[in-house]
Amino acid sequence: MAKNTSLYFRIVEGRNLPAKDVSGTSDPYCIVKVDNEVVARTATVWKNLNPFWGEEYTLHLPMGFHSLSFHVMDEDTIGHDDVIGKITLSKESIGSQAKGLDSWMNLTRVDPDEEVQGEIHLSLELLKDTEKISLRCQIIEARDLAPRDISGTSDPFARVIFNNHSAETSIIKKTRFPHWEETLELELDPEELSEEGAVTVEVWDWDMVGKNDFLGKVRMTPLVQGWFRLLPLGNNEVDAGGKLGALRLKVRLVEDRILPSVYYQPLIDLLVDALTMLEEVTTVESRQDVAMTLVKIYLGQGLVVPFLDYLNTREVNHTTDPNTLFRSNSLASKSMEQFMKAVGMLYLHEVLKPIINRIFDEKKYIELDPCKIDLNRCCLGAVSEAEVRESSVEMLQSYLTSIIESIVGSVDQCPPVMRVAFKQLHKRVEEQFAEPENEDVKYLAISGFFFLRFFAPAILTPKLFQLRDQHADTRTSRTLLLLAKALQSVGNLGLQLGHGKEQWMAPLHPIILRSVASVKDFLDKLIDIDHDIVTVKEGYLLKYKTEGPLLLSRFAFKKRYFRLTSETLSYAKTPDWQVGMKLCVCAVERVDENAFQQQNVMQIISQHNDGQLHTMYIQCKNVNELNQWLSAIRKVSIYNERMLPSFHPGAHRSGKWTCCLQADRTVTGCSRTHSAVTLGDWSDPLDPDVETQTIYKQLLQGRDKLRLVQKTDHKQLQSTCSSLTGH
Repeated sequence: MAKNTSLYFRIVEGRNLPAKDVSGTSDPYCIVKVDNEVVARTATVWKNLNPFWGEEYTLHLPMGFHSLSFHVMDEDTIGHDDVIGKITLSKESIGSQAKGLDSWMNLTRVDPDEEVQGEIHLSLELLKDTEKISLRCQIIEARDLAPRDISGTSDPFARVIFNNHSAETSIIKKTRFPHWEETLELELDPEELSEEGAVTVEVWDWDMVGKNDFLGKVRMTPLVQGWFRLLPLGNNEVDAGGKLGALRLKVRLVEDRILPSVYYQPLIDLLVDALTMLEEVTTVESRQDVAMTLVKIYLGQGLVVPFLDYLNTREVNHTTDPNTLFRSNSLASKSMEQFMKAVGMLYLHEVLKPIINRIFDEKKYIELDPCKIDLNRCCLGAVSEAEVRESSVEMLQSYLTSIIESIVGSVDQCPPVMRVAFKQLHKRVEEQFAEPENEDVKYLAISGFFFLRFFAPAILTPKLFQLRDQHADTRTSRTLLLLAKALQSVGNLGLQLGHGKEQWMAPLHPIILRSVASVKDFLDKLIDIDHDIVTVKEGYLLKYKTEGPLLLSRFAFKKRYFRLTSETLSYAKTPDWQVGMKLCVCAVERVDENAFQQQNVMQIISQHNDGQLHTMYIQCKNVNELNQWLSAIRKVSIYNERMLPSFHPGAHRSGKWTCCLQADRTVTGCSRTHSAVTLGDWSDPLDPDVETQTIYKQLLQGRDKLRLVQKTDHKQLQSTCSSLTGH
């Protein structure tokens, strides 16, 4: 029985942050670490001491964790970013709150002596003979030490301390994975054996100039051996009394026992029949999580189209007024939303990114509402409100035209599985509302999801759909809001124009009405398809060129298009031509920055037909993309029995590994793999057992409601739940 730890956290906002720039403001962003490993980075909010992020993450950690920390940084275009402060939460403090944490927390100062990581491998024994008593400590190696030097490495040595005795190992230069293989002995007086006290082993980074940097310590008694986690020096973090500002955080910890797959199969078989019950036992708040989980389960089973068709058919058949179709937050609506995100994000990027980038780059002042026009903010020189409104209409028409043209011209770019799902939806709505007066309902059903729940939200908040790395400023946000409103009207086929309170949007009505015919034609072409293909993840990455002459690192990464399915990882120069390469993935891990002097590099270690291990190095554009690809590939390979227990975080260059400095290319890896750590958002494939356990918990929590509903399948459902509980 496996244990799965799920960590949910939302970085809401900050307040009263200190000014770090000469302008009297800061450019804050957050880095999130789990046990000192970076798992996420928020957008930078420019020139703001009270930033709003609103970014949410889920992390699955089957191996557990010790601490979660949020570091607030000030981004600088020149030089290193400044540290503002941090908040550290232990696993125990998070788990002690059944409903999770949701509060403002003051930032504390970042003490380098507390920022430790890694483990040390040693053995400790007490030797006694007639002539002397000694404490023997064999210090073998360490791994994943914190980088303290500008090179991204350290110069570590270890020190053994007991009472007034101490001894040190040699210094190993430029590594976070030192191999000492040294034995240190401390000669003791007989009376010292009766004294209480533990042996301390400290690890330090040697510096030629200035004092040495602390890397961690362990305290133990003799007769122990193995790997030990390095601990901080022990200084108490001092709350700065709010002088460093505060963060509002939401954090929740969930721990589940995951049974072997065979125990979940009856529940998976039953889920289609139990979908109506799920809607009854779930709350509006939990329905989105349930919908996401179900979509991932059926994507993994290759049954997502029948699953959505079942939900949509049920909703269509229970709707009497076509004006209310899919307007609620039903399980069907939420499942369609999560499905579009799961399979359509790359498509959305291809369609919207050029126009979104243009809007961000141009930063035009645009306003149609007479009550909100501010002549002091719009431009230099004397202008009237009429002139501002006229130029705003012109720019909005230009942007909106580009958006509509890009969407209606994207039939071939839309993922086939999405088109098949819409085809089934179109068929069900047409069957239910066949009257001539309901001719538009079959279009509205699709466009409601396509425009109102997919494209319009992405235009409104590009950062949350990864269209931009940063949130929009106030001026650009207003432009995006006006465009999102207009696109919603396009999705409604212009049927509600003129009936709302915002009559100042009227100048855009002609272009919206002119687009109706082309939108209908686009939707007709969209559903003209006969098959579906499911891809887990795809996109452009930079692949390290290992063949041919050695290149400088910055020139050695070539742009390639990668596509990941449940069995194959392939890549080529363009999306149109793919060379399939079926990988037996044995590990997928981060690469140390000093290996190539590049950030956000990962490695995929695979076993080819020749039985040999091959390593491919790939660079991502930022840490969030890196984590998403790591997570996706790990989940695809989760059942591979040939996964490696260790790996080299560096690269073998100039005759040695850059991590542990060993010369043998085939030597066993110096760091343990993290193949089970995965993200839990819509961009990942599923872990079937974990996802099914989530659904089981919802059914278990709602069993009292289920008893009140008399349906023929209840006995089978209760039997399934009882069998799971019994194990």
